[in-house]
Amino acid sequence: MADALVSYLPFVSEYWLHIATVIVGFALFRVLKNALVTTTTKNSKKTRVGCQLDSYDLSLISEDLSEHDLVAAQDASNGEDNSPQILYKSVQYTAEETVSRAAKFYSAINRRRTLRHFSARPVPLAAIHSVIKAAGTAPSGAHMQPWTFVVVQDADMKSQIRAIVEAEEEINYRQRMGDRWVHDLKDLNVNWVKPYLEIAPYLILVFEQVHGVTKDGLKQTHYYSRISVSIACGILLAALQEAGLCTVTSTPLNAGPAIRRLVQRPTNEKLMLLLPVGYPAEDATVPNLTRKALDEIMILI
Repeated sequence: MADALVSYLPFVSEYWLHIATVIVGFALFRVLKNALVTTTTKNSKKTRVGCQLDSYDLSLISEDLSEHDLVAAQDASNGEDNSPQILYKSVQYTAEETVSRAAKFYSAINRRRTLRHFSARPVPLAAIHSVIKAAGTAPSGAHMQPWTFVVVQDADMKSQIRAIVEAEEEINYRQRMGDRWVHDLKDLNVNWVKPYLEIAPYLILVFEQVHGVTKDGLKQTHYYSRISVSIACGILLAALQEAGLCTVTSTPLNAGPAIRRLVQRPTNEKLMLLLPVGYPAEDATVPNLTRKALDEIMILI
């Protein structure tokens, strides 16, 4: 055996560089092949989720969602749909009735205005129950219903919320918002002083559940939570208008965490909107504004 190996020494000695090149080349070929297979597999999974990974910001879907979660969700959805189904019962209208009802709804909702002058006149709590139930009919990602509506009627609590909001809003107007933003709000006659937060009979605090919590205390992913809650808020505004109630859509910059702690909501919830709700004051005024015409907001293709 040793003699046989010795007989190859002259050959190896003369062609060792060529032999080493072949060995290294073969090793590189194996490495590149494995990398190509892995990349192809990952790309095929990305294709199965409808290119969402390439064209969407995952934070829009969920703040704690990863690429792996999307692929896993798509894989899980490839099975048969065994969820219970019921027959959808709809009310059928003629074409004329459909046009008429749509026009009547537009006429009613077009009277909606942002109001900052409220009456202290009591509002039936039953009406608040109904408008929030209406908001709760909104569609949501995976039907997670990622919203919490906190209704504040206690006078002392409203006073504390006003103090928090006004303190932060003064800083916003003086420092954070910038001259252009403040200038754009000038014609609307608004500032950081918000007495309506105490005058309005109710404050509705709309919280986005960034993620859920299971009965076992585990984190539950909420998909498109911000968009879902936004849709619910739109329905809430329409329901308030239908009930003859008014509001102002207040987004309390930087006041959210303090208000969340005040009303004792968990850390997985973020304050998204603060809505004072009530009847308009008898001398209430609103800015003389116009809305864009249909041809400015709609494109028919």
